[in-house]
Order: sequence, then C-alpha cells, then structure tokens
Amino acid sequence: MRETLADWRPAVDEAIADLVPREIDADYLESFFGSPTYEYDPEGVQRALSTPLWDLLDRGGKRWRAILFLVFVEGFGEDPAEYLPYACIPEILHNGTIIVDDVEDGAAIRRGEPALHRIHGRDIALNAGNAMYFLPLKIITQDPADLPADRRLAAYEMLMHELNRTHLGQGMDICWHNEREVRVDIEEYLEMCACKTGCLGRIVARLAAILTDQPSEIEQAIAEYAELTAVAFQIGDDILDVEHSLGRAGEFGKEFGNDIREGKTTLMVIHAIGESEPERARRLQAILGADDNTDDEILEALEILENAGSVEYARERALELAAEARAAIEGLEFDAETSRKLEEFTEFVIERDE
Repeated sequence: MRETLADWRPAVDEAIADLVPREIDADYLESFFGSPTYEYDPEGVQRALSTPLWDLLDRGGKRWRAILFLVFVEGFGEDPAEYLPYACIPEILHNGTIIVDDVEDGAAIRRGEPALHRIHGRDIALNAGNAMYFLPLKIITQDPADLPADRRLAAYEMLMHELNRTHLGQGMDICWHNEREVRVDIEEYLEMCACKTGCLGRIVARLAAILTDQPSEIEQAIAEYAELTAVAFQIGDDILDVEHSLGRAGEFGKEFGNDIREGKTTLMVIHAIGESEPERARRLQAILGADDNTDDEILEALEILENAGSVEYARERALELAAEARAAIEGLEFDAETSRKLEEFTEFVIERDE
C-alpha cells in the first residue's frame, strides 16, 4: 500500500493545485469565484487561504483518502486519472477538519511543526479550515467527468449527509474532553469515531461508487469497509500517540503526550478506567481533567494505560475492525490487484509507525 500511496501522491497534489493554486492571482479568483462586484484582493486571499493550505499539505500527510478513492475507481473498471479532480474532495475536506480541530483543541504541533493557528492566527486558520469544507463542492459543479445531473445531485446529497455527521462526531469529542470525568462507554466512543473519522472514509467510498454508477448494495458495502477502516485508523492514531510518547514509534508529528494534555477520551482511557483499581482510575481522570500537566503526570497517565493492558486492548479492537472491514467487501468482484490493495490498506492503517 505504501507504494500505491507514493505513486499517486504527486498527481493528487497537482490536482489540488488546480483547485487552489499555490500562487493566487486575479484571473484565478474570477474564474473560480466569478466576476467581482468591485475588486478582489489576490494578496489577501493568498495569505488567508492558499498559504495556510499549502503550509499544511507540504508538511506531509499520506493522502490516503484521495488514493483510496482512486483505488476504488480503478477497481470499478474506470481510469483513475480521469477522476483525479474528484480525489481532491475527501483530501481537502480532511485537511480542513485538521485545521479547525487543532484550533478547537488548542493543539501546539501538527505534522512536526507549529499548528497553523500558531503561525497564521486563529482567525485565518478557522476561516481557511471552514473554506475547505466548501471549496471541494466546486468540483462537482465544474463536472470534469461530465456526469448526468442525477449523479451529481446524489454526490451533493451524500456529501451533505456525511459532513453533518462528521460535525456530530467532532461535537461529541469536544464535549468529552472538556468534561472533568469520563462518563461514556466504548460503544459511544466508537460511534464518535464512526462519525468524526468514519464519515470521511464513507465519503471516499460512496463518492467513488456514485460517480461510477454502482448499485446501492455495492455503495453500501464499500462504505462499510471504509468506515470500519477509518475507525481502526483512529484507534491506531490514538495508540501511536501513546507509543510515540513512550519512545516506541517513529516521528509522529505531535506534541509529547498530546492526547493526555488535551484530556481526550480514547478507547484506551475508557478501558483503563474500567479495568484499573478505583484509586488509579480516579488518578487517571484527575490528570485528564487538569488544565495543565507536567511531563511526569503525562508519563504517570501513560503507565496507568499500559498497566491496565489498554494499549494492547485497543490494538486488538483495531485489528477486529480491520477484519470486519475486509469481510464487508468479501463478496464484491474486484480484480486481484484491487483486492490486494484494499486488504493491505486495512493492515497499513494499524501497523504504520508514523
């Protein structure tokens, strides 16, 4: 899967640059947004939109959502190169959620550098992140694949449904890490992941199915695959945060003990509170609920997670979800190469070390 990601990433970035150029000028603004009522300010748009976006994209990121979309398109017998502009939709949406998420969490680091709001300001970061929810919709309007009207409408309606659920999940996540005590159970946590992270995966799959005119049962099957894989990815991300903080993972690009500092309710936290002695469970909640933590307190919390077996528990749940994802598409008639890539992808999201 890493080879597929490496092969397609440059082409995905070129397609994103067609949508939001690195250098903004008046001609682009007029062609994309329409004639101005008075006069656009290309320099202002450059600093408020293009520069923050490319600052984030140039730091890395695997573009897996865009590339998974292209894998599905190719698996459905279409030329993925012809659908490259549409691959930008989930990728730009994802990066928009990252920017806004970092502001909401007060994050310090993203992909190894200061979070965008620390460099460009909260106002520019929020506006750029919010703009990235809407910019990709222009691709459907521009209609590079010359789709029939009913298919374009179906894509719009799907995006609106899934994006609403994405914000539902983000709302739950924000609420939980602003609370002093962990009150939710594992099913509620998984539902949050299914909304916050899973819906972006569902967009990848459903968009590929809709644009290539697949039957509803195929759309549903690959949407289930993508959602389960995305939830496994989220759990894997939480595990990496712990492993990185304990010095057992590669360059993760986030602050030491990031999730503990933010007071995040993760699968590991819920499990540890349920499995630890009452005194240790209360101590973990106290550290998570504190406004500030020392490095020693972070390490103490991580040790509670480890001693409760919560890291291994989360890994096992992620592996179970990956297996469920593979089972969801077992009956689909993909060619051997597509099947291999999709299977490898469910392993990659858990086994990656950065």
